[in-house]
Amino acid sequence: MHLAYPAVLAVLLFCTGLYGVLARRNAILVLMSVELMLNAVNLNLVAFDVWLRDTLHAGQALTLFIIAIAAAEIGIGLAIVLLVYRNRGTADVDKLTDLAEESEAARAADGDRAQEKAEAAA
Repeated sequence: MHLAYPAVLAVLLFCTGLYGVLARRNAILVLMSVELMLNAVNLNLVAFDVWLRDTLHAGQALTLFIIAIAAAEIGIGLAIVLLVYRNRGTADVDKLTDLAEESEAARAADGDRAQEKAEAAA
């Protein structure tokens, strides 16, 4: 088997996952896209392990480790998404801005308003 076939398939899977992460707004679809990217990496690891004929099978061992980490990531990520959906009523990533850092312009506007209130009170 040529190395090019699984490598091209892995690139296509990774690009599809990358597009899903960048273009999707639903948190569950973003998690699925991350999982697709991890599986593309796993495919590359196994293909190169077979191609190099590694006696330790390090690529396959690392693939099993990545699968275990990905399962834990999906479990915890899905629990967080469900909790956010219960509290906010949406799983849209763009609408979840409660934990976002405040911009410099917003901080300056808040400081100006606080200064105006202090002058008005005095």
